Amino acid sequence: MTDKTMTPEDVVARLHSGMTLGIGGWGSRRKPMALVRALLRSDITDLTVISYGGPDVGLLAAAGRIRKLVAAFATLDSIPLEPHFRAARQRGAFELMEIDEAMFMWGLHAAANRLPFLPVRAGLGSDVMRVNPGLRTITSPYEDGETLVAVPALRMDAALVHLNRADRLGNGQYLGPDPYFDDLFCEAADRAYLSCERLVDDFAAAAPQTLLVNRHTVTGVVEAPYGAHFTSCVPDYGRDEAFQKLYATTPWPEFAERFLRGDEKSYQSAVETWHEEQT
Repeated sequence: MTDKTMTPEDVVARLHSGMTLGIGGWGSRRKPMALVRALLRSDITDLTVISYGGPDVGLLAAAGRIRKLVAAFATLDSIPLEPHFRAARQRGAFELMEIDEAMFMWGLHAAANRLPFLPVRAGLGSDVMRVNPGLRTITSPYEDGETLVAVPALRMDAALVHLNRADRLGNGQYLGPDPYFDDLFCEAADRAYLSCERLVDDFAAAAPQTLLVNRHTVTGVVEAPYGAHFTSCVPDYGRDEAFQKLYATTPWPEFAERFLRGDEKSYQSAVETWHEEQT
């Protein structure tokens, strides 16, 4: 057995410019924000990012770190369209492969199973095929002869995910209502890094169905309390709606100057100070 604990800086030291990076979570829910903030403190750029997009995409897009984005959406949930993503996309800052949510999921499944693609019906008869001319169709080899979309595998160099609990070996547990495909992100990547709200000694008393991520898919584990902030990490905490609104309405240079200078401890302190100012 191996102790896989790391710091956010240790994780980022293993990443590099030009790589394909998957980011787990969903919209503004259980995103590995502490790891994304650590990435922003590096000089890593030219990334292909694969994500059910939320503020992870917004932060990296605003900072000019994305070369290509593969996503089904980019949302803050209570704010329908991620504003920093929108601004970057409108100025043509990166290439976008926008696909249906089901196509995205099956792309993860294909990568996790080391397949080049998986056939799906999703996308047929929609503009997904028009805006993604690189997508191909395939004809069923059986008697039905059905035409299907051949969704390419969303293979990644590395994946970042955040869960409620983890042990030092790399096993991860979610306690909220939804796994958000974080297990598939880990399985679809060459390396996966798991941040968590709290490290635990073991999962002997855990309900088996909550044990989402298996240690064999995880390269490193980071204990990062409030590491999903300002997204939700239910039941540990909900989304910080007031701070999310600040993020969405503040010009990027101003937000970055106040909240993204220094390490994760500095970020948490700056957030606490801002909340105190509001009261």
